[in-house]
Amino acid sequence: MARKNDGERFSTATRLRVLGEQTAARVYRSQSRRQARRSRLTGRAAILVLVLCALIVALAYPMRQYIAQRDEIAQLQRELKTHQDDVERLRDEKARWQDPAYARQRIRERLHYVLPGETGYTALVPGAASAGPAPQDAAATRPWYTNVLGGIDEADRAAALR
Repeated sequence: MARKNDGERFSTATRLRVLGEQTAARVYRSQSRRQARRSRLTGRAAILVLVLCALIVALAYPMRQYIAQRDEIAQLQRELKTHQDDVERLRDEKARWQDPAYARQRIRERLHYVLPGETGYTALVPGAASAGPAPQDAAATRPWYTNVLGGIDEADRAAALR
């Protein structure tokens, strides 16, 4: 009976306070466990981030080389296509030159050849005659070795400009 009286001796407010303290202690213990877990997780996350950064740094240079090589390959393929088009065009031109009629026509146009029985005409532009002596006329008045050395100098200048 004494126990019953001891239990009745505590008021409801006291009992609630004791229950509140016990609950607070449980919550505090669970929070400290969570914080302990979080701190371990944070360390793992930091190591994971460090490993990822190391991988990114290690792969950056090879990726840059890969991209540069892909660009170079694309450029070379464009050049190859251009050269293939040029080869095809030159093959067509070679095939045309195999035709005697085409060759004869082009030779007549370029070299101003005239067949026997035909009369050749050259049209003069009125303003071209008053412009002064043509460069071929000036070359004709100089000695031949001056013309040869001048041609070599012009070729050197053209090569230097490239």
